Amino acid sequence: MKNTQTRTRSMVLAAVLAAATAILAQIMLPIGPVPFNLALLGVFLAGCLLPVGWAVASIAVYVLLGVFGIPVFAGFSGGPAVLAGPTGGYIVGYLFVALLSALAVRSGKLAVSALGMIAGLIVCYALGTGWFMIATGRGLGESLMLCVVPFLLPDLAKGALALLVSRAVKARLGVSAG
Repeated sequence: MKNTQTRTRSMVLAAVLAAATAILAQIMLPIGPVPFNLALLGVFLAGCLLPVGWAVASIAVYVLLGVFGIPVFAGFSGGPAVLAGPTGGYIVGYLFVALLSALAVRSGKLAVSALGMIAGLIVCYALGTGWFMIATGRGLGESLMLCVVPFLLPDLAKGALALLVSRAVKARLGVSAG
């Protein structure tokens, strides 16, 4: 019975976090070719709150909804053209953020969790920046200045906030804080 309850809780939480990520993506500032939004906070929360498979599944649902044309990406956009466009690599990179965050959070250690989240962010930045360069024809230096440098501190803050919020949520739900 407990296994069924855990699975049901994970499934519901994964759906809620996919929806939350879609909502957070709409809280944005269009500061350049890559908009500043809060979708990454939802991705970090999925990684912090869900088991590994469910964390990735939650963000995969978010990405697939967008690919199928549901306007879940920043600026109420959706469709395969968004994924094929300049920001598509960052959206795909969210899967790695969720994966690496969830793997690290399993340790139960704050430092390991933070390092895993940073590793996921690095993979997301690398994939997204490479994709951006291919889609726009811009060089590495310019792409980093447009797509990574302005986002670095805010994205790290989103990760820290996700760690704090997830610990409070887990305490409220009565699950281990790991």
